[in-house]
Amino acid sequence: MSEGERAEELVELVQSNDLTGIRLWLAEHRPYEIADELSRMDGSEAIIPFRLLDKDRELEVFEELDPGQQQAILLGLRDTAFHEILEEMDPDDRARLIGEAPAKIATRALAGLSPAERKMTAALLGYPEDSVGRYMTPETVILHRDLTVGRALEVVRAKGADAETIYTLPVVSDGRRMVGTVTLRDLVVSDDDRLLKDIVDVFAPRVRASEPVEDAARLMQEANLVSLAVVDSEDRFVGLLTFDDALEVIEAADSEDMARQSGASPVGEHYVSVGVLRLVGARSVWLMLLIVAATLTANVMQAFEATLEQVTALAVFVPMLIGTGGNVGAQSATAIVRALAVGEVRVRDLPAVIWKEARVGLLLGFVLAALALAIGFLLVGVDIALVLSCSVIAVCTWAAVIGSSMPLLARKVGVDPAVVSSPLVTTLVDATGLLIYFSIARLILGI
Repeated sequence: MSEGERAEELVELVQSNDLTGIRLWLAEHRPYEIADELSRMDGSEAIIPFRLLDKDRELEVFEELDPGQQQAILLGLRDTAFHEILEEMDPDDRARLIGEAPAKIATRALAGLSPAERKMTAALLGYPEDSVGRYMTPETVILHRDLTVGRALEVVRAKGADAETIYTLPVVSDGRRMVGTVTLRDLVVSDDDRLLKDIVDVFAPRVRASEPVEDAARLMQEANLVSLAVVDSEDRFVGLLTFDDALEVIEAADSEDMARQSGASPVGEHYVSVGVLRLVGARSVWLMLLIVAATLTANVMQAFEATLEQVTALAVFVPMLIGTGGNVGAQSATAIVRALAVGEVRVRDLPAVIWKEARVGLLLGFVLAALALAIGFLLVGVDIALVLSCSVIAVCTWAAVIGSSMPLLARKVGVDPAVVSSPLVTTLVDATGLLIYFSIARLILGI
């Protein structure tokens, strides 16, 4: 049975109020599959199968849902079930849920937590919204550098069940000062009488809790880390960023970049469950800005109206020229936005990036100009073909420079590079490309 048929089956079972059928369906599917299907329903529908889950699977499914769907589920639960789920959640997941929830839900959630869980949650909520501190887990096994390997393994066995992860183990000195990390594998393969300070990796990467979580997640990706140690401003260990949270951060960041590159605001929810008006709101603002920006193109056309009246054939190739320039600019912008995201280029690389992309644009221009020359010659003659081919070379070079430099300049002034990506670059290249086109036409044709 396909995924679409499974989803339709669950929806039909819910709509027909077939509780026995829903229970059977839930028993046959994994938590992440159940969460995916619940995400496709509105809150009033999703709460029905969620209430029928076994207690031991309820939390697994809940933690797979996005925050918006989690809030909808919580609103449909009685106080006892509401507080049981929140109490059992990992502190980092709970902090992000409460941080994004309306004040009414957040107050109700914090009030029902045990003192210990409330303290951990409040500590995580004290960090900035998109910082590592909001995503790290404080539930770890901490080892002192003076312990022997044998004693360290005893500590792991005693405290490991309450930790979110034990594969990366922080090693500290007095006052929780971060020394480095050891892996569980390091402990298992080492002699029991060896000291941790002799096997600890003092060069293991670490980040401050106040740093942007996306940067930390990218670091984990580059360094192939299972967990990343997090310290405070005084280099005291405070938690671990785990790979599952890092993957979610990277996925969310990439989704946001893709939305902004297409000229839309990120929605951050499952597409199927998002309402039409919400999608319209996310897309309309940028479209209105771009349509205003597009008046630049109209103004250029109006300014060269006399030129077009003398050589009407020039108008035939306007769509081809601005389309080509826009595509070249969009390609450059997309490449640089991605390179910025994964740390391949930095703002200080701007001169080198412009020089490289200018050469790329120039060579692309020559390749495309040969084709444009042939097309122009066949359709309108050699003079216009020459204008078109020279314009293609100039526009492609210019578009590559604009497309590559704008994301880097945006990063320099603190603006998300994806915001000034493809749509805005294309609009700017359209207007400036026409200026280049008509200027070359006047030069070559003498008009």
